[in-house]
Amino acid sequence: MQSFAVTDIGMVRSMNQDFVFASPERIGPLEDLFLVADGMGGHRAGDYASRFLIEYIVKSVKTSDGKAPVAVLERAIRLGNRELYRDAVEKEELSGMGTTLVAASTEGTTLYVANIGDSRLYLVRRGKAYQVTKDHSYVEEMVAAGKMVRGSREYLSQKNIITRAAGMTERVEADFFEVELEEGDTILLCSDGLTNMVDNDAIAKIVSGGGSLEEKGRRLVDAANENGGRDNITVILAELDEKEVG
Repeated sequence: MQSFAVTDIGMVRSMNQDFVFASPERIGPLEDLFLVADGMGGHRAGDYASRFLIEYIVKSVKTSDGKAPVAVLERAIRLGNRELYRDAVEKEELSGMGTTLVAASTEGTTLYVANIGDSRLYLVRRGKAYQVTKDHSYVEEMVAAGKMVRGSREYLSQKNIITRAAGMTERVEADFFEVELEEGDTILLCSDGLTNMVDNDAIAKIVSGGGSLEEKGRRLVDAANENGGRDNITVILAELDEKEVG
């Protein structure tokens, strides 16, 4: 596995409340581990939430005696959420904080994905970007109910309202996905600071273009900033080595 990760404050925000972790090497029982969290909350609460959750998950995975990737991730997320919520309840300055999360790990050519909120994982395959995760957001719920059109003015004006986040309640449920990887696939994890500024076609074009993973990742960040950079931008790009796919 090879990967590149970057987080950027963007052009508008005074603080980066995103947090990122990327290990193409084994972490505990997992062959690799990739995490993106986008925090929310006043003062430094959002920054605290995203960092705390990712650091807790990494620590939990390192010491896990589990074997199945989904079970290892589910336990780490569940316990991390519980501890984050406890901090929010006990510390007034952290009240109301929360964070999104998108997590991924591979086992052979199988990609396991978990998400809470609207940070996303895409699979870029043969020049197209396929969103694997499903946003936990008000607008996507309205679209699913047939009450809103994706991409409409109403949709875009309320896109930032999420319906599920870690740290907001004592229990939170992550959605899990499983994808079989093919030769040439690129995995993209990102916060909405990218996807709100750069559409899927542009993302696919950059990721499918020439250059190293680092060059492509930095081009994604540059594109988001060139389009306004209204939020923090976090990107992880990862690919299986040829021997892993073959």
